[in-house]
Amino acid sequence: MENSQARLIFNVLMAQLEQEIATTRRVLAAVPAGKEDYRPHPVSKSALDLAWHLATSDYWFLASIARGQFIAEEARLPEGVRSAPDVVAWYDRNVPPLIERLKTLPDEELARIVPMFDIMRLPAVQYLLVMMLHAAHHRGQLSAYLRPMGGRVPAIYGASADEQPSSTA
Repeated sequence: MENSQARLIFNVLMAQLEQEIATTRRVLAAVPAGKEDYRPHPVSKSALDLAWHLATSDYWFLASIARGQFIAEEARLPEGVRSAPDVVAWYDRNVPPLIERLKTLPDEELARIVPMFDIMRLPAVQYLLVMMLHAAHHRGQLSAYLRPMGGRVPAIYGASADEQPSSTA
């Protein structure tokens, strides 16, 4: 991939990524208080564990792209994170600065081939798409938990039965 191609792809994906980040934040914030232990099946993650996985995976992908290297890190739930608002606060503190950092990466860093362990070898910029697909998958899981927990499903890619999309979504 040419450096200029990487920048073009970055610009296209970044516009979508910023919308995806806002959507993820809305889904995280929709987890009802007191329902963090909910799981639809014994083998399913709890709502809090799934929310934490979603939040930290976005961070991990962005940090990996920024440093040009994927490192296996276990994102254990910290003692201070016990609710959806805690996850949202962590997300708000950690994800936006990484978005801004990515915007400063030179084109050659975006075009550089970065191995993700033995799974794939892609130009760094393409991992933004992998990240968005991963987030959409887990956001879908978490959104399916919301109504059974007594919560409301936010508009994601259009209206839900609980919420109409905002004009800026």
